[in-house]
Amino acid sequence: MNQRTMANDQQRLLYLFELPQEPIQTPRGGGSVQFKLENDDTPPSVATRVGFSPSVSVPVPERKDVALQDLGTATSIPMGSAFSFFLASHRRAARDLCNVFMKTNGAEDLMQVAARVHGKVNETLFIYAISFVILRKKELHSVRLPTMVEVFPSRFVPQEALSRAQLQVNRMDPNQSEAVIIEHGPEFSGSPVKPEHRVSYWREDYGINVHHWHWHLIYPPGMGVDRDRKGELFYYMHQQIIARYDMERLSLGLPRVQKLDNWRVPIEDGYFPKLTVNNSGRAWGSRQDNTLPKDFRRTEIGDPVDITDLEIWRARLLGAIHQGYMVDRNGDKVPLRDDVTSGKRGIDILADALEADADHSVNFPYYGDLHNIGHDILAFSHDPDNAHKEEMGVVGDLGTSLRDPVFFRLHKLVDDLFQEYKLTQPPYKEEELFLPGVRIGRAGVVRDDEADVLLTGWNTREFEASRGIDFNGRPVILRLTHLDHKPFDYHIQINNDLREPKEVTVRIYLAPKFNGREQEMNFMEQRILWCELDKFTVHLKPGKNHVVRSSKESSITNLEELTFKDLENSGPGNSSEQSAFNFCGCGWPQHMLLPRGRPEGMAFQLFFMLTDYAKDKVSNPGGVRRCANGVSFCGMQDAKYPDARPMGFPFDRRPAPTLQGLPVNTTADYARLGNAFMHDVTIKFLGDKLN
Repeated sequence: MNQRTMANDQQRLLYLFELPQEPIQTPRGGGSVQFKLENDDTPPSVATRVGFSPSVSVPVPERKDVALQDLGTATSIPMGSAFSFFLASHRRAARDLCNVFMKTNGAEDLMQVAARVHGKVNETLFIYAISFVILRKKELHSVRLPTMVEVFPSRFVPQEALSRAQLQVNRMDPNQSEAVIIEHGPEFSGSPVKPEHRVSYWREDYGINVHHWHWHLIYPPGMGVDRDRKGELFYYMHQQIIARYDMERLSLGLPRVQKLDNWRVPIEDGYFPKLTVNNSGRAWGSRQDNTLPKDFRRTEIGDPVDITDLEIWRARLLGAIHQGYMVDRNGDKVPLRDDVTSGKRGIDILADALEADADHSVNFPYYGDLHNIGHDILAFSHDPDNAHKEEMGVVGDLGTSLRDPVFFRLHKLVDDLFQEYKLTQPPYKEEELFLPGVRIGRAGVVRDDEADVLLTGWNTREFEASRGIDFNGRPVILRLTHLDHKPFDYHIQINNDLREPKEVTVRIYLAPKFNGREQEMNFMEQRILWCELDKFTVHLKPGKNHVVRSSKESSITNLEELTFKDLENSGPGNSSEQSAFNFCGCGWPQHMLLPRGRPEGMAFQLFFMLTDYAKDKVSNPGGVRRCANGVSFCGMQDAKYPDARPMGFPFDRRPAPTLQGLPVNTTADYARLGNAFMHDVTIKFLGDKLN
């Protein structure tokens, strides 16, 4: 395929993402592109737009293989309503539609089929399915996905702001060409009167919500996907989200999040999203303060589930954790251990049963569906039996669920089960932690020639809302305020006392130095607050080595969201680089790498550790598709996860009682090892003065 054709493939699929609520015949690409359907009976008023004359016509021939009956349950979700991957019936609909799209051969074939399906299935389901297929079909590895902020702007800014923009557009002189600007942030959905609203800027950040949507697009349950260490990644990625949320809360003087361990008492904090579903104008459901979770009785979309079921499933999972094994459908024991030399680790097995993925759970009928059904019950707590015909709450959608404080309480419950399992595993032995012959002399961070002081504050990013919502063909820009930080570099001085070169893995973590009572923490209290900042490989020459690494190269982050305009202007590009972006686009947002800290400065600690790359590396036959960003959270495309050690090492287990003959009480005791190093840093929040 030549480069020109490759560019056309990108653009033809790109415009399927634009204006998801409008008929496929509506001009796209600023009015320059139009899909022309053969034997189309669409009224001319839909296919034409005053002031626009499309210069690119995309022909879509009649297809006999896209009849409604061929779509299975994909048509069961009403247009304009919410699509929830936590609902088993919606997962079946997604699987049916993805199966239709997966049968296509190449970008042209997919474009034709998708254009014919467009308007026959739910809008979010359509975007999910086409994204899922683009990520998985090898012939489409060069096609990149546009940011969800532009596809569904109504998920990121309140309906009131979008309505004001529409009104402003309606009042504009037809000859005016300048864009309308929608400003949004940092107060977001509520006033600071309630403590939880003080951290709403973090929960409602566009980047972390897009990340969560994209991660579950790559690692979905119930879609026949069995990627390497999928269950462990579910545990680790969500555990890191909770740790980062806790760091943000401590920065604001709030207590760490409490798990939702009692479903029979009211949920203290309500949530009022002020958003609409699918750009359709249909409002998401709101949850009042002190809402009591109730049995799920939305029988039109799923089987009834009782609160008692959640309690039974949790008890069975806890029993399996402490017995050291699960029981499969044949009644056979499946051991839960992480120190295995072949097969799945226990954390993988447990996660598949907890999330749950019915395709991979050792015993889905017995261990149930705690995580997914937990989301469902919370999402419909305001109207559990459809008596009021209210839409689900945002916690029911992958792309909005982090906005609601209850998401973190549910996932704290989930993580509590994982941590219960992790504490049953034997502590790491000294030989597993120590790397002889390699010593860290010094380590720290430098920003603008200043050492050990990192700066955060507000920044803005602009997106085109008019790519997702039709504002009469006029450009409308979202200007979103978000947390950000000044870039910095890690500096690490390493002595290689060996006579030959040595390859090592550098692991860097960040945690608050003090707890909510302003006391230094012991190892166990600080253990699950350590957030991974970076992980990379270094080739050490004998003697002294000075390693410098930019914060922008982090192994957990995705540098930025690609907009429609970015993709229109990018040209055909390099196939492998574009493929890497699509896969790693699920990485944690770079602008959220650091917690906000405090105006007066807040004390944090960096933990550096070197491990033997010869023991860390993973064999990937047939070569490795490199992945520049996000690898720690998202793995690697068409390859095994590139670190043989358990995720979160060395903090995923309790410490050994002693190290080098001395007791281990704090993380600093690990730094007695020559290959580990602790260093204090300060994070200052500058607000609007960051730039």
